[in-house]
Amino acid sequence: MSHGLNPEQQEAVDTLRGPLLVLAGAGSGKTRVVTFRMANLIKHGTQPDRILAVTFTNKAAAEMQHRLSALLKTKSKIKPQVSTFHSHCVRLLRRHARVLGYPEKFAIYDRGDQESLARGVLRDIRVPSDLMRPGDLVTQIGSWKTLGIRPQEAERLASTDKEHLAASGYKKYQKALRHAGAVDFDDLLMLTEELFKIAPQVRQQEARQFDHLLVDEYQDTNGLQYRIIRALADEHRNICVVGDDDQSIYGWRGAEVKHILQFKNDWPDAKVVRLEWNYRSTSAILETANKLIAYNKHRHDKVLKAARAGGERPRIEQYPSEVEEARQVVADIAFRLKDGTRDPRDFAILFRTNEQPRAIETELRKAKLPYVMLGSQSFFDRKEVRDLLAYLRAIESPRDEVSMLRIINTPPRGIGERSVETVLSEAVRSGKTVWDVVSNLSEGPTLFGDAEKTTTLSDKNVAAIRSFSNLIQRYSEATARGDSLAELTRKLISETGYEQEVRRIYPDPEEQQMRLAAVEEVVNSVAAYEAEEEKPSISGYLDQVTLGQREMGDDKEKQLARNAIALMTLHASKGLEFPHVYMIGLEDGILPHSRSVKADSQDQIDEERRLCYVGITRAQERLTLSLALTRMKWGKPRDTTPSRFLFEIIGQADNPHSRGGTRPRSSSR
Repeated sequence: MSHGLNPEQQEAVDTLRGPLLVLAGAGSGKTRVVTFRMANLIKHGTQPDRILAVTFTNKAAAEMQHRLSALLKTKSKIKPQVSTFHSHCVRLLRRHARVLGYPEKFAIYDRGDQESLARGVLRDIRVPSDLMRPGDLVTQIGSWKTLGIRPQEAERLASTDKEHLAASGYKKYQKALRHAGAVDFDDLLMLTEELFKIAPQVRQQEARQFDHLLVDEYQDTNGLQYRIIRALADEHRNICVVGDDDQSIYGWRGAEVKHILQFKNDWPDAKVVRLEWNYRSTSAILETANKLIAYNKHRHDKVLKAARAGGERPRIEQYPSEVEEARQVVADIAFRLKDGTRDPRDFAILFRTNEQPRAIETELRKAKLPYVMLGSQSFFDRKEVRDLLAYLRAIESPRDEVSMLRIINTPPRGIGERSVETVLSEAVRSGKTVWDVVSNLSEGPTLFGDAEKTTTLSDKNVAAIRSFSNLIQRYSEATARGDSLAELTRKLISETGYEQEVRRIYPDPEEQQMRLAAVEEVVNSVAAYEAEEEKPSISGYLDQVTLGQREMGDDKEKQLARNAIALMTLHASKGLEFPHVYMIGLEDGILPHSRSVKADSQDQIDEERRLCYVGITRAQERLTLSLALTRMKWGKPRDTTPSRFLFEIIGQADNPHSRGGTRPRSSSR
């Protein structure tokens, strides 16, 4: 081996001409191979600035450039161009924007700018906010653009009333962008493709700037990126793509695994190098990963081989409920931390859906173990959760003005901003609390203020406020009587119409499902608390929830730098590794997700299996897979079905795709 590279890595590094597909399995040293190959190209006479490498994140691009500089040991200002797809397209469009009718100094709108623009568009086409919000229009336009669908095509493809409205808005939105001399993030790819189509000479000019093109994470490319890559590499054909079809988990945002699967069809003379030696996990963990992913029909034939022999067999644990699952996972981590040989940062808990970690967070707080939530906000920081907790706080303590003002018109009940301002002003003027003001309103119009300045609440305003204060009063009395907290919370959600409001303001089915799941999980958390306590109370529940509240940043690197247990979705875990990994909720309907199960789509199930595979291959030394035999649904336990992936892992499922159609050997604990 040269430079510590294994034979397959060396083969990839030494292949300097023609199309090359590097199938880089999990933990196989992909970044090392990519940087060594670029260094080898330069060593053999390629000018550094004639190499273009594109990847998906600024972090990956920066790491690649840093490693390359260290490898070359030169301070030369001439370097390979290493950037994200979008960064490269910005530079390219700056040079040729006028061909498309845009100024060279076009603005790039962020999400806030986009929603402001969309708000004006919806006003122009007279679409009321209860039919479509600016954020909904922006999301739909982004989905179309990811698929390379232009406004005219969107009109043709629209099938529902909302899609027709969005298509009409899309056309005006694009006109408004062009009028403002601006583009949005999704335009950067779409306009680059358009530029290459209408100006072949520009495509040729851009392609001839480079002699070599390298694409990282090729399995994550969408249709636009795929076509841009083809356009840039068609002439010189020195294209090297690196990726792993078994880790293609972003189909929901436009990535198409077929690009890496069909690379040899696109480039028939391509060389294929398989990096199968895994330097991360033990052979026991990799045996589990290999068994699982073998059930996917459409994949490149490869098997991860462990550079670390032996190891503890992955455990499969089943628990009576998700509360017990959380309790035992946290207890196991606490036990392993006791001897001081491991730090909290050595442990990760992975889950499929954002509402799952609620029970885990509760147990970690009880155990006073430090943790960070990566890739998503804390369950207790979500809007729906904060709204419902504000209701409970107001019921427990009506003088809690922060909570009272949060919920007084949530969901909308006819108490508009002006009415709230009037009540608040009266509370300040009279030295009373907001609750004192709203709970003492008499029937009929009400006059507030002093001789110099008065404001009036109408009959309608007063009736709405009185209805709200009566609701809070009734629930306060119910808790004082000792009524079931879980039942009370269910009734509160129903009476306020909170679920219907979520459905109204979030028309996108996936977002709606995610938010309703968070609402349901609040009921589940109350029920779990109530089942544990001899004398449950709202104040006791709220104390448990608020204990250890902390601010959650979005910077993954900063979070990982903390010495804390990592909680994250399986999607967020890609690219990371931990000595101890716990994957929770291995149940059909969670992993694989209910959308995939209901759709009965083999492609969707295959992607869910790849997601499970990604989770397994995060583990370096110990892996625990767990499921709950019952799971709370609206505060009541419901039986679950173990994930089909568990049966595949332990060899209790036939695999029609394996060689000879045989069953895999058991890898159960």
